[in-house]
Amino acid sequence: MSDEKAEKNTSPEGTGLESGEGTTLPDKEVDSADTRTDDDRQAVDVAHATGVGRWAELSPVDSEPVKIGERRGMFGATRGQDTSGYGGLVTPTLLPGASARPYGSYFDEVADILGRALGESVGYDDAVEKVVVDRGEMTLFVAREHLVAVARVLRDHPDLRFELCMGVSGVHYPGEPGRELHAVYPLLSITHGSRRLRLEVTCPDDDAHVPSVVEVWPGNDWHEREVWDMFGIEFDGHPALTRILMPDDWPGHPQRKDYPLGGIPVEYKGGVVPPPDERRAYS
Repeated sequence: MSDEKAEKNTSPEGTGLESGEGTTLPDKEVDSADTRTDDDRQAVDVAHATGVGRWAELSPVDSEPVKIGERRGMFGATRGQDTSGYGGLVTPTLLPGASARPYGSYFDEVADILGRALGESVGYDDAVEKVVVDRGEMTLFVAREHLVAVARVLRDHPDLRFELCMGVSGVHYPGEPGRELHAVYPLLSITHGSRRLRLEVTCPDDDAHVPSVVEVWPGNDWHEREVWDMFGIEFDGHPALTRILMPDDWPGHPQRKDYPLGGIPVEYKGGVVPPPDERRAYS
């Protein structure tokens, strides 16, 4: 082989094929107009202006499951005449930690649209504490002071249109300091093919206040009354926050985990079932 042919075959400019197949593509620094694959410039500019385009890296602490308590024993075996060993089991009760982008499905689109819309007022990072994607469902943990603003954007933005709030549920986690009470709002968008989303707001036991969303979703009127009745979360701005299940003079909130079982005897066909806290305990 002549020196000229050898130099041609080893040249970094190509492989020697006339078709150009196998030619090395340029790096981004020397990218040309023909090979560049930038996104739409307007969309990129908006994303960077609102901060949505910059996906924050989650720390290992953010991604770790949240421990809200623990369960001891199994099958009722805790101590005493336990020969199975189950009484020594300690099982933590865990909630999923924050999820990292990309979330998958339509969740990234929802987060981006919400971020751009909130960027004009409160700001996405200030309103949304974290996003949890678990078992195919997306939950936005929202700061309670921005709940109404987020709800209004989710309802009114033409690319979101979560017209229906299916109610609100209360949850009590005594083992989560400063966030013992949770209010959970499942949302549904009929306009966009039954997309589903969940909002979650937390508040401490000693300041159990959450803004009412009745002005955004009027159907939540009696749902908020029920959560107040059962869990003691006060929905500020509710038109008539009164008990809905228990008598007006009932002490406490029965579905909190620190509420005593109590109860009244139940009679049937001459028999009596005592209340839970008076039933026989098996050792």
